[in-house]
Amino acid sequence: MSLPTMASPTLSPDSSSQEALSAPTCSPTSDSENLSPDELELLAKLEEQNRLLEADSKSMRSMNGSRRNSGSSLVSSSSASSNLSHLEEDTWILWGRIANEWEEWRRRKEKLLKELIRKGIPHHFRAIVWQLLCSATDMPVKNQYSELLKMSSPCEKLIRRDIARTYPEHEFFKGQDSLGQEVLFNVMKAYSLVDREVGYCQGSAFIVGLLLMQMPEEEAFCVFVRLMQEYRLRELFKPSMAELGLCIYQFEYMLQEQLPDLNTHFRSQSFHTSMYASSWFLTLFLTTFPLPVATRVFDIFMYEGLEIVFRVGLALLQVNQTELMQLDMEGMSQYFQRVIPHQFDSCPDKLVLKAYQVKYNPKKMKRLEKEYAAMKSKEMEEQIEIKRLRTENRLLKQRIETLEKESAALADRLIQGQVTRAQEAEENYVIKRELAVVRQQCSSTAEDLQKAQSTIRQLQEQQENPRLTEDFVAHLETELEQSRLRETETLGALREMQDKVLDMEKRNSSLPDENNVARLQEELKALKVREGEAVASARELKLQLQELSDTWQAHLSRGGRWKESPRKLVLGELQDELMTVRLREAQALADGREWRQRVVELETQDNIHRNLLNRVEAERAALQEKLQYLAAQNKGLQTQLSESRRKQAEAECKSKEEVMAVRLREADSMAAVAEMRQRIAELEIQREEGRIQGQLNHSDSSQYIRELKDQIEELKAESNHPVGRPRRPGRSW
Repeated sequence: MSLPTMASPTLSPDSSSQEALSAPTCSPTSDSENLSPDELELLAKLEEQNRLLEADSKSMRSMNGSRRNSGSSLVSSSSASSNLSHLEEDTWILWGRIANEWEEWRRRKEKLLKELIRKGIPHHFRAIVWQLLCSATDMPVKNQYSELLKMSSPCEKLIRRDIARTYPEHEFFKGQDSLGQEVLFNVMKAYSLVDREVGYCQGSAFIVGLLLMQMPEEEAFCVFVRLMQEYRLRELFKPSMAELGLCIYQFEYMLQEQLPDLNTHFRSQSFHTSMYASSWFLTLFLTTFPLPVATRVFDIFMYEGLEIVFRVGLALLQVNQTELMQLDMEGMSQYFQRVIPHQFDSCPDKLVLKAYQVKYNPKKMKRLEKEYAAMKSKEMEEQIEIKRLRTENRLLKQRIETLEKESAALADRLIQGQVTRAQEAEENYVIKRELAVVRQQCSSTAEDLQKAQSTIRQLQEQQENPRLTEDFVAHLETELEQSRLRETETLGALREMQDKVLDMEKRNSSLPDENNVARLQEELKALKVREGEAVASARELKLQLQELSDTWQAHLSRGGRWKESPRKLVLGELQDELMTVRLREAQALADGREWRQRVVELETQDNIHRNLLNRVEAERAALQEKLQYLAAQNKGLQTQLSESRRKQAEAECKSKEEVMAVRLREADSMAAVAEMRQRIAELEIQREEGRIQGQLNHSDSSQYIRELKDQIEELKAESNHPVGRPRRPGRSW
């Protein structure tokens, strides 16, 4: 089997001894129990050598100071082997034999190989071992790499933007247009062209950067392609990131099962798993730990896959559970960013040991994967159903809008049809009314013809009686005056009733109600009691004054003090002064009671005045309400009055119109009567002439008589025509 070249960009020797050959201070993992004695002896020897190398690396760090880890120098395997000490020779021999006999070690010594990888792959062997682990030594895509670099990718701008944020402190990638940034851009661009579905994702740049620290860009490209295809990374970096959701779901299950208290605390603080674990799965701890620790995790990942990410993540939470339980959401975020990344800088083997103490059940993980797939399938079905329902809803909304428009159009047409039918019905009704009016006019015309005929006869009989029309007009005027008088009387009666209502309301408001009467009775009783007390106190004062006055008079009536001794005189004077003081005191008490009585009277008057004011205020409010009511009533009456005036004016107009119509009809009838008289006279003259001429010519008499009869019938028809339409005179004979 052909092996890839060993030349690659490397870290410095001091970092390699610190990173890859640090001594495991912990016991071997559980898989070492099944190894053979020779393999166990080899592992013990390797551990001893690693302890010595760790001591040497510590002394070297103390001499060289704090030196950064760099991977920018390119050295060959021969130059690297020249720098190894005698203690490293066995490790070099072992891993050289593993690289040369790789297939045999994978088939027969898999457990030992796994144990050696968990203890760390030496830095200078990582390039070849990683390629062997992922079977990336002979890939056809390697020959396409140079052609891919000549092509253009739609992700070039995004790659250029994020390159400066990939290992910004590392010497190999520091500086714009540096060698590291250029080869990183080439690999990311080539992969975005190979896998256009994934294209480019920022987290993948850290994995490619770590590969470029160990091997040339063509080999790094092949390893990255193999990682994306065989290590579930492609599903992680797809735009949907479905695999990341599965990993988070599985990790949450492990957290709930093994650290339930911490899981409850995270949920109480709304500290979701994706907030701290997403970068673990997307970058494989490359953005969490320093490079020496992260590279050890990546060694195991190349052999065991994503299982190490679950183990390391849960181990970190187990180690820091006590501290995390005491922090809030912001404190936990700061703790994950500042404290956790540097806890295992001095001993990565301790982290590996803690990781493999975590319970990891592949069967449960498969079951969780199926559950998550079922759940996502159900969610997808629900989303499809929701999308379908939304589409149906949108179509229904469109249909509803169309139906609403059609309904509005139909409603408009219906309304237009109803309006048209209403107009037609109204026109029909008007036509029917006109027809009824015409019929009524026809019947009334027939009646008028009959009346006209009778009127003609009456006029012929009573040509000298013109007082009929004058009597009718006078009758109408009399009825109009009587209607005006009745309207005036009605208005007067209405005003009298309004005045009576106002008078009754005033009388009713002046009468006290039951509450006011009861209050006045209580006040009267209180006044009588106070008056009795005042009279009693005045009587007592009068009696006391009377007693004091009597005593004083009796004392003065004794006299003869000049006969007594001076001592008795002084005693008497003192008694006089005492009596005077008592009299003054009694007088003051009387004055005080009098003033108290005065105060009581004033308070009583004040209460009475207050009650009066309250009553006046209540009456004022009642009067205000009545005033408003009367104003509204007056307004209504004014409206009624204006309406009655309007009706009166309309009645007057109608009566005037009727009078004028009667007068016009009377004038027309007078003119018609005069015309008829004239025609009758002419006909009589013609009849006389016809008689004379008939006597002269008997042959034409019958025809002449017929013509006269026709003329008479025509005159009768004209006389029966409705009044108000005077006829023009007919032809002369």
